[in-house]
Amino acid sequence: MNYRWDWSVLIREPFVDWLWSGLLLTLAISIVSWAVALAIGIVVGVARSSPSRVARLLAGIYIDVFRSVPPLVQLFLWYFVLPEIVPDVVGLWLKRDLPYPEIVTAVIAIGLFAGSRVAEQVRAGIEAVGAPLLPAALATGLRPMQAFRLIALPLGLRAIVGPLTSEFLITIKLSSLSLTIGVLELTAQSRHVENYTFQGFEAFTFATIGYLVIGLCATGLMRLIDSRIGGAALRKATT
Repeated sequence: MNYRWDWSVLIREPFVDWLWSGLLLTLAISIVSWAVALAIGIVVGVARSSPSRVARLLAGIYIDVFRSVPPLVQLFLWYFVLPEIVPDVVGLWLKRDLPYPEIVTAVIAIGLFAGSRVAEQVRAGIEAVGAPLLPAALATGLRPMQAFRLIALPLGLRAIVGPLTSEFLITIKLSSLSLTIGVLELTAQSRHVENYTFQGFEAFTFATIGYLVIGLCATGLMRLIDSRIGGAALRKATT
């Protein structure tokens, strides 16, 4: 092996700026995508658990469609296909006037895909923890909607904080797909540095450590929230 190691590439301008900007962009895409996924997942998960047959049907269609299609295909559909099939005015806005179109598209695509997975976690939490307590809540005089909103939903959400850690980590890893539509996130910037310096091992070591640190921080944060709200005790009580 004739590879010449040169770790100075990680502290040399402009490569260090490229790597750190990629790391920050990966972090931003992951956090915003996760916020989108949580919002969509809670709404769809509640609809999936509602007594309305129409709401359950629509939520089920969303989950089946977005969970079954590979996220890379969804990303291409949103970025390359959607602007061509909508009215010209909308298509031009998406391609020309939308601020940071690649980043926005990546956030929406990853958020919609992750939202379908979160929705199933929300439904499972409500059915496993919240729903069994509904008869007791109704016996106290609460109306069905009040019992669901005040008892079943909050307890169901508390119970799934721990399991949602895996979905959060998947969302972080999915952020690397955004390089395929031109987003210069961490993986793309690592390849960028490799192309300029031929020091691929060093660049991707930085990327590996970056993803590892983000993942460990996300895991620690979710565990802290889970312990603070008693999620583990809720799950244990239902088993």
